[in-house]
Amino acid sequence: MIKQALISVSDKTGILEFSRELVALGVNILSTGGTAKLLADNGIKVTEVADHTGFPEMLDGRVKTLHPKVHGGILARRDFPEHVNALAEHQIPLIDMVVVNLYPFQKTIANDQCALEDAIENIDIGGPAMLRSSAKNHKDVIVLCDPSDYATVLAELKANQGEACYETKFTLAKKVFAHTAQYDGAITNYFTSLGADKEHETRSAYPTTLNLHFEKVQEMRYGENPHQSAAFYRDIHATEGALANYRQLQGKELSFNNIADADAAWECVKSFDETACVIVKHANPCGVGVGLTTLEAYSKALQTDPTSAFGGIIAFNYEVDGNTAEAVAKQFVEVVIAPSFTDQAKQIFTNKQNVRVLEIALGHQRNTHDLKRVGGGLLVQAPDAKNVTLAEIKVASKKQPTPQQLQDLMFAWRVAKFVKSNAIVFCGNGMTLGVGAGQMSRVDSARIASIKAQHAGLSLVGSAVASDAFFPFRDGLDVVVNAGATCVIQPGGSMRDQEVIDAADEQGIVMLLTGVRHFRH
Repeated sequence: MIKQALISVSDKTGILEFSRELVALGVNILSTGGTAKLLADNGIKVTEVADHTGFPEMLDGRVKTLHPKVHGGILARRDFPEHVNALAEHQIPLIDMVVVNLYPFQKTIANDQCALEDAIENIDIGGPAMLRSSAKNHKDVIVLCDPSDYATVLAELKANQGEACYETKFTLAKKVFAHTAQYDGAITNYFTSLGADKEHETRSAYPTTLNLHFEKVQEMRYGENPHQSAAFYRDIHATEGALANYRQLQGKELSFNNIADADAAWECVKSFDETACVIVKHANPCGVGVGLTTLEAYSKALQTDPTSAFGGIIAFNYEVDGNTAEAVAKQFVEVVIAPSFTDQAKQIFTNKQNVRVLEIALGHQRNTHDLKRVGGGLLVQAPDAKNVTLAEIKVASKKQPTPQQLQDLMFAWRVAKFVKSNAIVFCGNGMTLGVGAGQMSRVDSARIASIKAQHAGLSLVGSAVASDAFFPFRDGLDVVVNAGATCVIQPGGSMRDQEVIDAADEQGIVMLLTGVRHFRH
């Protein structure tokens, strides 16, 4: 039975209500500093830790709970007579519950103006020590580091004569070890990112030691292939609008490939301001369209490559209505994603119970870093968040683009950013017409894109083309022009840029240079 609890929290959320309930259960409360004052000011009976230990808080609060009378009361095993006898000899009462959350170190360093001194003063010492001591002795001590657990623990204490079951204690202990590991990892990342200069004014985006922390969402039936095991982990601080924040409204459990492809579709569709639809198959957009409605956008996206769209992932950046849902439900689709769905749309999808329907609040933040695992290591880079504006683009050809060509080229460029390299994308009238992805040769990507358009019965005459990287020779340009393209957008930067530009002038087409490459591997 819980007789004594030590409470010391930086985040005071829910602590008054929780403490009142503990007192009502007959629990004596020990506390420190600001927490003790808050409880006392609100009429809750509390004993200061300094009175409990007979030793004052000191060093501006740096030393409060680092005392045998605190840690002895936490760490003593109740089933070891020698522990019990030692406590009796030194007059150390047991502490049965520890409620601690830590100084806001991560919030402090998130401020770009944070000085090292401020960061240091927000490194909690006593808090992690108490949490780890309690979690180590979880068999005998209930430990809480998250206010969201208060209600659950209280309910169990009330239902079980002031005690919690072992499963609850163990679950809370696991949470604590994960929490303190994350906390120490953040401190390590910060300190090893600082320069060696005396004032530590320089701070690298890439610390010498990198700690990453993710929480498991689910284990999967298998990975990319049935012989591979897999699980999905969510970033502890997932950015606004990230796929990991999805809410599944219906359908089968998401697979490894579903999640990977859904992320590709969602990141692409979020890049459009207009109402857009993106269809992804095997990590590549096989159709993208924009329109006045989600139905129009979907219809355009589907036209690009209906064959590849079979069993694909479909993402929208606006609410899906009933008319759009009816059209989507006519084809075989694995996942449908949107910021929201009307009640009619939800009802229509219930007739397709295997279709996974995901709702994700729209947000345009990106992960702070992109990660790629390699043998024995990890590649870390800033995300490709660059969106080129018209003001940054250079017209390299003698021929100037029309307003419609500019619109088509910007659309094509935005799509090409999300196509695996080498990427060639034909577009026109707010839709993709042919997509060539992931080829070793840019010429082959151009040929494949034009062949796909032919198979879909789409004309490339007057189309716009985007290439994710420069044309190393004029041959790739000749392929797209011969297929019907009248304007091209590409980064430029090749030793043979002039040769390619001269070819554009020779063919009488428009060529724009972005100065930005979008390789995607």
